[in-house]
Amino acid sequence: MDGGDDAAALLKRAFGESSDEEGGQLGGPEARGGREREEPPSRPSPRPTPRRGPTWAPVGEIDGLWLCGGFLSQEQQHSLLSAVEEEGWFMEASHNQAMRFGSLPAWATELSNSIREAVLLGDFDPEFESSNADAYEDSSLFPILPLELLGREPLFDQLIVNLYRPGEGICAHVDLMRFGDGIAIVSLESPCIMHFTRAGDTCDTGSEGENEQPMSKVPVYLAPGSLVIMSGEARYLWKHEINRKPGFQVWQGQELDQRRRISITLRKLSIAE
Repeated sequence: MDGGDDAAALLKRAFGESSDEEGGQLGGPEARGGREREEPPSRPSPRPTPRRGPTWAPVGEIDGLWLCGGFLSQEQQHSLLSAVEEEGWFMEASHNQAMRFGSLPAWATELSNSIREAVLLGDFDPEFESSNADAYEDSSLFPILPLELLGREPLFDQLIVNLYRPGEGICAHVDLMRFGDGIAIVSLESPCIMHFTRAGDTCDTGSEGENEQPMSKVPVYLAPGSLVIMSGEARYLWKHEINRKPGFQVWQGQELDQRRRISITLRKLSIAE
């Protein structure tokens, strides 16, 4: 099928078929005790229009890196955090990571569905949209996540939840090749700066080697409730890290107040050939 049919199929998968069935409602003629009067035939009620999607912005220096700063509302963040805490993964002080493969918890599956919905229905940063106006005339284009990834089932089948205490972060890395393209990261609680560097760049180790070059780092601010998606170059050719030592978590000239942070990463296992 063509791009338009693919998009329609994905929307149908995300939101289901429109329904013509109507159930009884409290407050109708029978509930009020009044005599039921004939109403003119009405057209079937359409499925409620999904709410306006969150706004996506590309990280200009890195192809395939997209940030959705307002992915989750405060209420949704609280609900998701409660679901994570109810798992009991972090009751021991020594436990700071949990991983699941295959069948994911119901809340993680719901989160995955919300990510697909946000990619399909989200808005774009006005500056990006105006500079790419011609692209949006073709509805088959999905710049945030390629259509072949967006349409896979399940979208994700691997979950990792990390708990970071103040000062704790993660070293620069590219995710293992056992995971396929398209990685989503949701941030909860404390904000942080995630730095991206090209995988081929060398880090400054303090040596005086002639071939040593300092890394060029691209900072990305991850607010609570934000969503990052990495695909293509961002997934395979760029390392990402979070350094929460003093002096590294600086945004717009201000050092962030580092508290507990929880990240939820969703990935898809590669199919063995």
